[in-house]
Amino acid sequence: MGIRSTMSTFNSHHEEAEGNARIEPDPFALGLGGQFRVQVNNRVNTEWFFDYLPSSNNQVRRNDYHIGWSVMYYLRENPNPVFRPYVLAGHCFDFTYRQEILNSANNANRWSSAVQAGLGTHFKLNDRLDISFLTQYMLHLGTHIETIYTDEGVKFDKIAGGSLEGHLLTTVSLNYKISDLW
Repeated sequence: MGIRSTMSTFNSHHEEAEGNARIEPDPFALGLGGQFRVQVNNRVNTEWFFDYLPSSNNQVRRNDYHIGWSVMYYLRENPNPVFRPYVLAGHCFDFTYRQEILNSANNANRWSSAVQAGLGTHFKLNDRLDISFLTQYMLHLGTHIETIYTDEGVKFDKIAGGSLEGHLLTTVSLNYKISDLW
């Protein structure tokens, strides 16, 4: 079992929309969460996680929730080294909620599915405790919400269909091994 802190850097772009409107990049998010792992054998581990990622600027508040799983494949055979690198791939469900700060009635939300892949490592602190570092890219497969800023205020535009919105996630976690099943 473990606790984690995740920093998310969203795809960012700045573009001019119609008239005086502009689409700004989303701010990065720093969140927290938890996970548990079930190791299948010495080279394969699974991770089941939940993350809460809040972010805001001076006009919009954004909350993202991830719940999902990943498969971790260890690059080294030895099951007990101090440094244990791995590659990771997985899937999650994502809920995003955006709200204008000065007008809570102006909001938008969406559910989407996502796939993620990345690289990580564990640093063994003792037989039961480790600290893990992970960097992964998460690609959302579904509806996307654009935040459009105009002179009249904020507008949210839900773009339906197969929008491929993604973000880079960097996670640090502290993990405690409850039992050794194998």
